[in-house]
Amino acid sequence: MAAKSGSAARAARGTPDDKKARRGNVATVAPESSAVNLDRLIHERTRLAIVSALAVNAALTFNELKASLQVTDGNLSVHARKLEDAGYISCTKSFDGRMPRTEFRLTPAGRRTLEKYLNHMEALIRATREG
Repeated sequence: MAAKSGSAARAARGTPDDKKARRGNVATVAPESSAVNLDRLIHERTRLAIVSALAVNAALTFNELKASLQVTDGNLSVHARKLEDAGYISCTKSFDGRMPRTEFRLTPAGRRTLEKYLNHMEALIRATREG
C-alpha cells in the first residue's frame, strides 16, 4: 500500500470541524477551569509540596522540608531555587554555631499564587463533577 501524499493524508484525517463533529457531544469547560491554564511552576509535585508545607508553617529549614517531603538534597535544592527565582518563597542562610542553616518562608506572592492555584483546582473539580 502506497503512502499518501501530505495533502491527501491531511484530507483523510479531516478538518478541525470534522474532528469536532466526530467527537460528538463533548462538555465544554470554562477557560478559568481549564487544566491547560494551571500554573505549571507550582503544579509540579515537589514544588507544590514545598509551597503547601510552607503555607501551613511560618518557616521550615532545608532539613525539615527534606525529611517531610522525602526528597534528596539535590531535588529539594533545584525545586526550591525555581520557587525562589519566581518570588514564591524566600531563602535565608545563616549559621547555628558552626552548622549552616537554610530556612524557607512562603512570600506574599507565593501565598497569592497558591490561593489562585487552589481556586483553579477547585473549579476543575466542580466542572468535572458537573460534566
